[in-house]
Amino acid sequence: MDDIDHQLLALLRSDARISVMSLAQKLRLSRTTVQKRIDKLESSGVILAYTIKVKSDAEPHQIRAQMNIALEGNSAHAVHAALRALPHVHSLHTTNGKWDVIAEIRADNLEVLNLVLGKIRSIPGIATSETNILLSVLKL
Repeated sequence: MDDIDHQLLALLRSDARISVMSLAQKLRLSRTTVQKRIDKLESSGVILAYTIKVKSDAEPHQIRAQMNIALEGNSAHAVHAALRALPHVHSLHTTNGKWDVIAEIRADNLEVLNLVLGKIRSIPGIATSETNILLSVLKL
């Protein structure tokens, strides 16, 4: 990847729906060149998907929580796979420090959240966890 690819990715991050023609104008390249670069970034796996960000109050009944997880021994691969398989786990991050994994969980209500937390805590290889309910979004 070169500087133009990085600029292209930055533009797509800020607006995934921007037209190829607009990208070409902003990058001062031909439309065909930009399309070829996008195709290459997609085929090489750099661009995995195009998505949207939803305003937090657009889903008012959804509860979001952050679960910090410490792992036992060499269980990381198996625990990551088990967490990825759970539909309520919205995002999953490895980290350093006290916690090995941070999972963002989304549920329709507190009862569902409690069930999800129980499922996660029962995954072999999870030593301990701490969960915080996310109250509001200050910046996306």
